[in-house]
Amino acid sequence: MSSLPRSAVFYGAVINPQTLTAYQALPNCLLSVGFDGNIDWLEEDVPEYLLQEVLSRHGSSDADIITLKHGEFLMPGFVDTHTHAPQVPNLGSGQQHELLDWLAEVTFPMEAKFKDLDFARRTYEKVVRRIVDSGTTTCCYYGTLHLEATNILVDIIHSYGQRAFVGKCNMDRNCPDDYIEPSADASMEATKAQSSLPGLPSPALARSSLRSGTSARADPSLLVQTHISENEAEIVFTKHLFPECSSYADVYDKHGLLGPRTVLAHAVHLHESEVTLVKQRDAGVSHCPTSNFNLRSGVCPVGKLLDRGIKVGLGTDVSGGFSPSILTAIQHASIASKVVALETPADKSGTSQSFAGRQLSIAALLHLATLGGAQVCGLQSRIGSFAPGKAFDALLGSVRTDAGNPGLWGVDCDAELGVERNGAALYSVLERFFFTGDDRNIRKVYVQGRWIGGVERRQ
Repeated sequence: MSSLPRSAVFYGAVINPQTLTAYQALPNCLLSVGFDGNIDWLEEDVPEYLLQEVLSRHGSSDADIITLKHGEFLMPGFVDTHTHAPQVPNLGSGQQHELLDWLAEVTFPMEAKFKDLDFARRTYEKVVRRIVDSGTTTCCYYGTLHLEATNILVDIIHSYGQRAFVGKCNMDRNCPDDYIEPSADASMEATKAQSSLPGLPSPALARSSLRSGTSARADPSLLVQTHISENEAEIVFTKHLFPECSSYADVYDKHGLLGPRTVLAHAVHLHESEVTLVKQRDAGVSHCPTSNFNLRSGVCPVGKLLDRGIKVGLGTDVSGGFSPSILTAIQHASIASKVVALETPADKSGTSQSFAGRQLSIAALLHLATLGGAQVCGLQSRIGSFAPGKAFDALLGSVRTDAGNPGLWGVDCDAELGVERNGAALYSVLERFFFTGDDRNIRKVYVQGRWIGGVERRQ
């Protein structure tokens, strides 16, 4: 696995998320990455004639300078807070179904195949490669209920160097006969035995049996991944299973699974009392708009959650979502917010400082894809933005014609034709990347200073 040269310094355009309403767009930034893969220092605005002076002041006169071309930029890597590794082979399949039928007809049959460890190994190699090359530097993965296959997934993620949380699924009822665990106790014993290799991947509970609450309480560092209020039929079924609970969120709360390390995927149909409970427990939400549209589950009112101070990131939710790329999730999150805005009367769309009933801005979309996802995972002190001491988890993106994406109008075409854009140039770069970019526009992917993916690594 390649790494940056010692004391490498990037010079050029840097996009750095700050809050839901603001980000830094730095066209002449110097960013230094140390041998340990952490950011040593960052100078926001350095004219070319002052380069050597600034480098000398930081003791970096002999550093390798990586100068970005016009139309290239650095930004923090994407954080995917919810995806299913064994479902990637089903991308684009089962489009006619809603959630519960889709699980029975498409998802469970595929996941059952991972009992075959050779199949698991060959499939997961392709899965992780695709997700890394899509710009995801940190990923919350679901495995299957098979312990050995999930350990293979952990090994492969570790070999690539991606930052990740990996959870073996816990399913002991309401499953097909060929895809169910023998008992809750057996499920939890297998979960406890799940590999925790030294390095980047970390264990997590996923699609949790409610018995998992014991493990969550015993190990507060454990990430809990699960689903909530995705589909109306699913909510009815859940309430039928747990009549003693007042709501879907209350089911998790009563069993010790709702807390600061809980990632709740979807949250499309939360009631007001559930929103209050999620906030009180400081749990996070993974917004999965592609899947919510695709399975006709509904539209998550993300703005309402943000106004309540709930942590929100983005998830691809493959294969309910038909793309492994957070760029697709960004595009659909924007559309989802516009749908909510269209359905919200103007006099009820909130104040100028609120998000409810309004479309998400570029700053908000950037935050959800990076720093917001880091907050959901409890990693905001390490990743999600650029600052001295934080890990260099980054994308080197390009909105140039030579990236080979015919759907993106390159900035070099603008220069050639004399087209001038209103507003900041880097805003235009980020907007084009978000709405017309794909993996071809992700030149390099770095995790902890190591070059682990991107289109240039495949060449």
